[in-house]
Amino acid sequence: MSHAHDHDPTVPRGALIAAAILLLFTMALTGAVRLGWIPQSGDPQGSRTAQNIAPAQERELRFADRADGAVVVTDATTGETVMEIGYGEGGFVRATLRRMAKARAAAEIGPEPPFTLTLWENGALSLSDPETGREAEIHGFGSDHSATFAQMLKEEQS
Repeated sequence: MSHAHDHDPTVPRGALIAAAILLLFTMALTGAVRLGWIPQSGDPQGSRTAQNIAPAQERELRFADRADGAVVVTDATTGETVMEIGYGEGGFVRATLRRMAKARAAAEIGPEPPFTLTLWENGALSLSDPETGREAEIHGFGSDHSATFAQMLKEEQS
């Protein structure tokens, strides 16, 4: 009879200890986040609250589709046209607004209530919908994408 498998099938003790340490560390870190000892990086709103970061500038905006495919951005307070994004332009803005519009459609909310565009003290930008509670963190997608939204705020200062 052949004994081709005459080796010890156990896992080395060092590997088991390392796995146990990794597992305990992961569980401790998860617990610390859940208990609020460490802010969640995936929760910008919570991080801003924990760090006392306030809005530096806000502007209420309405977005409307025009018959020629352009998106017209208006100031909700003054009715002034802030920006026109032509057909085929502003893909990031359009994608962001599409996500927000889907949430409104699901909640049967029309386009009349304004969105709030916020520049935070730490330089972050967010677009929120007070009607649905949805928020889009604009700054997380790079400076090129943030520039169009930032321009919507700058217009107010002019």
